Amino acid sequence: MRVLHVDPERDWGGGEVQVLALARALEARGIATTLAVDPAGRLAREAGRLGLPTVALPIRNHLDVAAGWALRRLARGYDVVHFHTARAHALAPWVAGSRRVVTRRMDYAPRGGAVVRWLYNRAVDVVIAISGGVRDALVAAGVHSERIRVVPSAVDPSRVQAAPGVRAERRVAWGVAPGEVVVLVLGALERRKGQDVLLDAVEALGERARPVRVVLCGEGSERATLAARAEAFGGRVLLAGFQEEVAPCLAAADIVVVPSRHEGLGVAALEAMAAGKPVVVSRVGGLPEVVADGESGLVVTPGDPAALAGALARLLDDPALRTRLAAAGQVRVTARHGIAAMAEGTLACYGEAP
Repeated sequence: MRVLHVDPERDWGGGEVQVLALARALEARGIATTLAVDPAGRLAREAGRLGLPTVALPIRNHLDVAAGWALRRLARGYDVVHFHTARAHALAPWVAGSRRVVTRRMDYAPRGGAVVRWLYNRAVDVVIAISGGVRDALVAAGVHSERIRVVPSAVDPSRVQAAPGVRAERRVAWGVAPGEVVVLVLGALERRKGQDVLLDAVEALGERARPVRVVLCGEGSERATLAARAEAFGGRVLLAGFQEEVAPCLAAADIVVVPSRHEGLGVAALEAMAAGKPVVVSRVGGLPEVVADGESGLVVTPGDPAALAGALARLLDDPALRTRLAAAGQVRVTARHGIAAMAEGTLACYGEAP
C-alpha cells in the first residue's frame, strides 16, 4: 500500500505532530508513506530530519486550482490520499482513482453549508474524527454518521521525557524562585485556547496564588493582549514564546492547564499526562474523553474562571493529590493513546474505503 498524506500548513501544532507520528508508524509497518507539504513549513523540515519522503504542495486557499492540478498529478499511483487539514480537504475532488480519507481535529461544526456537507459525504470515502466530541460536531453539521470512524490522537512518550537536570535548568531560565509552583499552558495564543481564562482564575485566587508562576508557551494573535495583562501580575506570568521542544517545558512544570474554549482532543493534555504531570482541562471536545475527572486529572467548565480557580486551589493545597492524579494520568494515556493503536485504527479506515 502507498499512502500520500496532505498537510500544507506552514505553522506547527498538535495536528502536525500527529501526522508525523502516524507517518512514522505506517513506515514501520512497511507502508510506503509520502507527505505532501509546503516546502517552507516546519513539517517539511521535521519530516526531512526523520527521513520521511516529502513532495512540495503549497496550497494558498480552498480554491487553489493550481494546487488542485498539482495534487491530481501527485496522487497518481497512491492507493490512499489522506487529507489532514481543511485546506487539504478542499482539494479532495481533484483526486481520482485513490481511496480518499480525511481527518477532522476540531470540535466545532465545519462551516460552509452544502459545500462542506458534500466534501465530507461525497468527496471522500472515510472521515476520521479524533474524538467523540469531534464526531458529534460533524454529525451536527450534516455529515452522515455511518461515514465517521473515531480514531483518537496519540502521544509518543519518548517525545516528552527530558534528561536529568533539565527541570532545574529550565526553571532557572524562566526565573522561577524556590517553592514556586509552575502552572504551564502549551498552545497557540488564540482566544479558543483560553489563556485569558487562566489569568482570570489566578487573579481570583488572590493570596492563594502567591506561590504560582504561570508560563504560557506559544505564539498567536492574542500575544499583545495577554502580554498587557501579564504586566498586572508583577512578573508572575511569563510569555515564553513558541517552544521547539515540549519536553523541557513539561519537565519544569508542576501543573499543566488546558483551559480551551474549543479542543478536538487536546494533544497538550496527552503530552502532559505522558510526562507524569497533573492536568486541569476544560469540558470541551474530546478533553473529557482524555481525562477522567477526579481520577486522572480535573475537568472544569470552559470559560469559567471561578471553576478553574477552584481546581487550581485543590492542587495547590494538596501535593499528594497532584501526585496521585499525575500517576493515574500517565497510566491512562499509555493504555488509551499509544501510537500503535492510532496507526492500526487508521489502517482499518484505509481498508474500509471502497
